[in-house]
Amino acid sequence: MTDRPRTTAPTTQTSRTRSTEMYLMHEDLARAHSRERLQQAHEARRGHQLALARRLGRKAERAALQARLHLARTL
Repeated sequence: MTDRPRTTAPTTQTSRTRSTEMYLMHEDLARAHSRERLQQAHEARRGHQLALARRLGRKAERAALQARLHLARTL
């Protein structure tokens, strides 16, 4: 074995690999963040739709009660 200085090729390759890995980690983080925000939006939309359905259900019940009262008064 001789004590030859190492060439810069492995260091450059390692640096390039680390740079690519960091870039991919940032991409993965961005995707995870986007996925989480999309899921939150879907949950908020579901909550809004549920509240709207309950409100419309109560409105329909009041309308049915009014119709029964009007029918009772006419008989």
